[in-house]
Amino acid sequence: MNLKGQPEVEEGVMHLVRTLREEGYQALLAGGCVRDLLLGRTPQDWDVATDADPEAVQRLFSHSEAVGAHFGVVLVHLGDRQYEVARFRQDGAYLDGRHPDIVVFGSAEEDARRRDFTVNGMFFDPLAGQVIDFVGGREDLERQLIRAIGEPRLRFEEDHLRLLRAVRFSARLGFAIEAQTLAAIAESAPLIRRVSAERVRDELTLMLIEGQAARAMQLLLETSLLTQILPEVAAMDGVAQPPEFHPEGDVWTHVRLMLEKMAGPTSTLAWGVLLHDIGKPPTYREADRIRFDEHDAVGARMADQICQRLHMSNAQAERIDQLVGQHMRIRHAPQMRPSKLKRLLREPYFPELLELHRIDCLASHGSLDIYDFCKAQLQEGESEGLSPPRLLNGDDLIGMGFKPGPLFKEILAALEDEQLEGGVSNREEAERFVRERYGTFLIDRGGET
Repeated sequence: MNLKGQPEVEEGVMHLVRTLREEGYQALLAGGCVRDLLLGRTPQDWDVATDADPEAVQRLFSHSEAVGAHFGVVLVHLGDRQYEVARFRQDGAYLDGRHPDIVVFGSAEEDARRRDFTVNGMFFDPLAGQVIDFVGGREDLERQLIRAIGEPRLRFEEDHLRLLRAVRFSARLGFAIEAQTLAAIAESAPLIRRVSAERVRDELTLMLIEGQAARAMQLLLETSLLTQILPEVAAMDGVAQPPEFHPEGDVWTHVRLMLEKMAGPTSTLAWGVLLHDIGKPPTYREADRIRFDEHDAVGARMADQICQRLHMSNAQAERIDQLVGQHMRIRHAPQMRPSKLKRLLREPYFPELLELHRIDCLASHGSLDIYDFCKAQLQEGESEGLSPPRLLNGDDLIGMGFKPGPLFKEILAALEDEQLEGGVSNREEAERFVRERYGTFLIDRGGET
């Protein structure tokens, strides 16, 4: 069924709905997929709401599993796709700010009224091509509004994560937040500190990578949510910068401009952009001009604390720390010795660091000279090799008369530097270099061992 030229409903979803209907059950598309269909977007996930109990759903679909029996949720696998089928329900009181203490299965209208926002509370009958709207969601779609269903404060007290979801939907869809809903978010902001670090992290990451990161972060700041969950980031607001380097304005303005200029960022790059200048507020001082001494190193330590607080993986935390801690180092690339430059260029984090540098420049002075230099060096390195094959190894050093030990690491590193500098290119030259520099350590020459 095609909805006024909008994206087609997946055949797997149609099969689910038809099968349930043939057995005498109600079956409707629900939530975000309905919103996306009405907006002309292809849904990423398809959810089906029904009056069939989980046992009935599992009898009808052999490749299925109950993933939330208490909530009447079944995951149905059809081919390489999976769909969530949930029973219409009403929720009891939310005692933990996340889960209702009891669930009562009910009607489609009762199910709609327990959801978060009106644009997510609609149903769609794909067989009849009919939108079923008990909460005014279609009107709010036309008005481009994010509005809580019912009393906003109650919706946020039920599930505190909805505070962040309202901001994310507003930013992602480009919708305003309805006045009472917005006021309730600001009043309820402290509740977000009761939400698990993992849930907060995941919502923030989606905000950063979905394409409207600057708008999302500004909304977080304006509603005081940013102060609650990332006070180090909120602290950048209003911190002045030297106008000769940052004509765009304060630190927060600079970061927002960078967020606007991101295009399809990885999650680590997006977090790196957000956090790269968090070391500026605590290092601010006025001398001959405004200065932020060692803000990159200070920021890296702060970023690591944030990553730990949000329970990021070790790999994510390490990459984000590297981007924050190294974002000033790239400025010195044109003055680096070839060996040092090549080592930097071949670092696993360098592509993200280079992109961070590019948008850092575009969001401040606008000069891309260093970026262009590094790109040219990368292209040259592809032909010459940034990681040439090792000319000697530990066994070779032993064969030359050196005693195994910590010195080997120093010798091999110095040899690689010389190779990257172009001073040696073959085994014979490498052996000569090692003998000339480290000959006093040869066992057969009576040197120190």
